Parts: sequence; C-alpha cells; structure tokens
Amino acid sequence: MKKTAGERMAEARRRADLTQLNVADELGVSYQAVSSWERDEYLPDTKNLIGLARLLGVSVNSLTEDSPYDFETKREIFNWEHQKTFVKTTASTLGMTNTLSALDFAVEAHKDQKRKNSDIPYISHPLMLACDCLSMGIREDCVIAACLLHDVVEDCGVTADQLPVDDETRRLVMLMTHPDEGNDRKAMLDKYFRGLASDPKAALIKCVDRYNNLTTMSWGLRRERQLRYIAETEQYVLPLVDVLKKRPEYNNVAWSLRYRIESMLDVYKRLI
Repeated sequence: MKKTAGERMAEARRRADLTQLNVADELGVSYQAVSSWERDEYLPDTKNLIGLARLLGVSVNSLTEDSPYDFETKREIFNWEHQKTFVKTTASTLGMTNTLSALDFAVEAHKDQKRKNSDIPYISHPLMLACDCLSMGIREDCVIAACLLHDVVEDCGVTADQLPVDDETRRLVMLMTHPDEGNDRKAMLDKYFRGLASDPKAALIKCVDRYNNLTTMSWGLRRERQLRYIAETEQYVLPLVDVLKKRPEYNNVAWSLRYRIESMLDVYKRLI
C-alpha cells in the first residue's frame, strides 16, 4: 500500500531518532506545523521541505514521492580514530616527524569541535585530507602535517608560533588560513588565493580540502551557501589545479583532483 507524504516524513524522522519537537526546533517552526505535515494536513513549503530532508538525511523526493527505493544517506564513512591510526602508522614508518607532532596537536586543538550541522568530530576533516594525500602517493612530511593543521590557526585560537612543526609547515598552514574578511569578501578571496597559487604544495592542500568539503556540502551548507561555494570553486579553486602542474611529481594528482572536483560540481549543479 502506498504511503502518504506525511507517513514518509514520520518514518524518516523516527529513523533519525528525532521527535517532532526536535524537528521544529531545528527548522525554526512550531511543533504544530510538524505535526500537521505528518498528518497530511498540508505539505511544508519548499524551504522547510529542503531543510527537513537535510535534517533527516534523506532526499526531498523520498519524502514527497512514493517509491520502491528508500535510500539512507551517510554523513561519515570512515571512523576518525581509524584514520588517526593509519596516519600515525604511516608517518612512523616513513619517519615523518612533523606529521607525528601535528597529529596529536590537531586532535587536541579540535577535540570539542563538530562539523557543521552534525555530531561528527571536526578532526575527521583534517584527517581525511591527510589520508587522501597519502592514498595519492604524497609522502612530503610538511604537506601531510599542514593538512592536519590547516584549520587550527583559523578556528582554534592557535598562533603559528605554537605549532610544533618546522618553518615550512608553518608557512603552508598560514597560506591555508583565511585573513579577516572585512567588508570586501572578493578582495579577501583574491588575496587569499593569490597566496595559495604562489606555492604548489599549498595549492595541493587547498584542492584536497575543497574536494572534501564538496563531499559534505549537501548536508553541511544551506542552499544559498551551496550556490556561492560552487561559484567560488570554479573561479578560485580549479585554477589551482594548473598550479600543481608546475611540479612534475604532482601531474597525476592534478588530473585526479580536477576530475573529482569537476564531477562533484556537475552533480550539484544538476541536482540544485
């Protein structure tokens, strides 16, 4: 028997272990509104429907259309502690002293932080960058260490002098750190990406960082922010792929990153 939209919303909410009041608080609507949706008195408007789907980790279509397919989405694929073990084991084997120091420092600096709109420990993000670079054959100690530390100055109240790494790693971290935006976001981005483009290693870290953020954008960012993120990725990040080609050892990595980033952008454009 076909289920109504309200029944599908209620089932998805229960699977997400949320009450109607939880949903109402998250979406900024009344408890009565959520109850009315689930009783099929009326459908939520477009904004709330998109927000509800994001909150419940399902597609909009799965809430509004009866289908034999009932997909569930994942916000986290790898356990961050397993990622940490992989990075630590690899760094120990290869004698990557900066990476070993950066690993413990980053875990401690990000220990109370979560990824946007989730309960996922934030440390999973820098660890993913480090694991991704290692999986692509990058073995430069300063690059892997800077992946782990790339957000600590910007987000954790840490200064460059406090980083337990060498000067080259500190320089890469500072290139990855956004300056104060002020009132002119474009001017800030122009300056920020000029700095990244000045160093292929920094360009590499930023491309991996942006790809990882694109993979979580569907649930991590609001629609307006998603649109801006797509535009800024095309304008500022994709040109960094060409910077990687200045280093022959990064040619294969550049090809892989361009394919990944452009594929993600195309998928989002079609769905949005």
